[in-house]
Amino acid sequence: MTARNPLSEEELSCPVCCDIFRDPVLISCSHSVCKTCLQQFWVAKGSRECPVCRRRSSRELPPSNLVLKNVCESFLESRSQRSSAGSEGLCVLHNEKLKLFCLDDQQPVCLVCQTSKKHKSHDFCPVDEAVTEFKDKLKSALEPLHENLRFVFPHRLSFQTQAQHTERQIKEGFEKLHQFLRDEEAARIAALKEEEEQKGQMMRRKIEEMNGEISALSDTIRNIEKEMEAEDVLFLQFESDLCKRGLTPKDPEKTSGALINVGKHLSNLKFRVWENMQEVLQYTPVTLDPNTADPVLHLSDDLTAVENTKQRSSLPDNPERFDDGWCVLGSEGFNSGIHCWDVQVGDSDYWSLGVITESGTRKGDSFWGSVWRLNYDKSNNTIWIFCPGQSDHSFTPKEKLQRVRVQLDWDRGKVTFTDLLTSTHLHTITHTFTQRVLPLFYNYSVHPLRILPVKPSVTVEHTLPTPPLK
Repeated sequence: MTARNPLSEEELSCPVCCDIFRDPVLISCSHSVCKTCLQQFWVAKGSRECPVCRRRSSRELPPSNLVLKNVCESFLESRSQRSSAGSEGLCVLHNEKLKLFCLDDQQPVCLVCQTSKKHKSHDFCPVDEAVTEFKDKLKSALEPLHENLRFVFPHRLSFQTQAQHTERQIKEGFEKLHQFLRDEEAARIAALKEEEEQKGQMMRRKIEEMNGEISALSDTIRNIEKEMEAEDVLFLQFESDLCKRGLTPKDPEKTSGALINVGKHLSNLKFRVWENMQEVLQYTPVTLDPNTADPVLHLSDDLTAVENTKQRSSLPDNPERFDDGWCVLGSEGFNSGIHCWDVQVGDSDYWSLGVITESGTRKGDSFWGSVWRLNYDKSNNTIWIFCPGQSDHSFTPKEKLQRVRVQLDWDRGKVTFTDLLTSTHLHTITHTFTQRVLPLFYNYSVHPLRILPVKPSVTVEHTLPTPPLK
């Protein structure tokens, strides 16, 4: 009797491809991965990290896990034997070998079944012919599945890498906010300590003055008490002389501003910190969607700039991505209202700005038929205006374009382009929009197009309560 394998199929599966290990290797962190899967993961990741625990491997060529390999081969052989058991079955009715295949009933039969009433007038073929035909059909059916697998595997690795990169950027962004709050806290505590020191020095000077006054007052009191023992006429003369010299005792002065100005330090503390935060915060009305970027484009980490690397990178060919247009879209679409974004075109020698319908195709170059755009060609200093359903036209700008504003008025069906440096209106495209549109950016140049931030502001509104109805 064959011993039962103590390990389950899940325990013998690769953590990357989720299939039984094929030529497993042992990473320095003690995790095992298929050799091919590990190589593909390292290429996609760009570093030698373990796919399970993310620890860096100390070896470029991890050794084979021969024990695990033998266990997996034994498991596969055992499974194969179990699946092949009973493959040469006998007819349950006549105990004869199943040599024919009934084409009408789609089942294997024996020679006796062929002549029975149940299969009378049915069509038959040899079992081996039926097997060959079914295998051919399965191969044809498996081809698109293999194609999907070739797409899904690198796509999954890209998904993991993308998630890790995004998580790292989120942490970096919050660390900057945490550092700002720590700096704000330190600055406000330092201001409090400074005031505490100033008030302490003032109080020490005041105490020294009061000590001098107390000493002088004590001498006066002793003199007065001594004179009070004199005869009445002499005492009256002393009291009159004391009044003329202004030495009549007076109430001590109260010190103003001796307390810490608590209101200065705590009044609207959170709001004032938020207000100061505007100096480090940056708001961009439109950001770029990296899932739509053509593989030759490179986006900045903050998703506000795009440049053309002229080299195609290995990005997943997802449906949202351009593959032949050097374009990238904004991450948010619009189907109402007025929206505008400013773009620094700088030294880019060939670029386009505009909007595209959200439902438009992204593959090939047929998508240009659903783009409303302004196109600039530095080689002949020409601006082209393209609008679906309308004739194209061109003109020469009076000044070199550096910054361009794109304003979309979806409700009125207008896309307006303006030269920001000279406040010159370049052109307005008119069209009746019926669906959501997305900002589009096309850059042929290695020089980036950059979406400019707008300065945020904090305002306070006083809302008067509504008087009750009488």
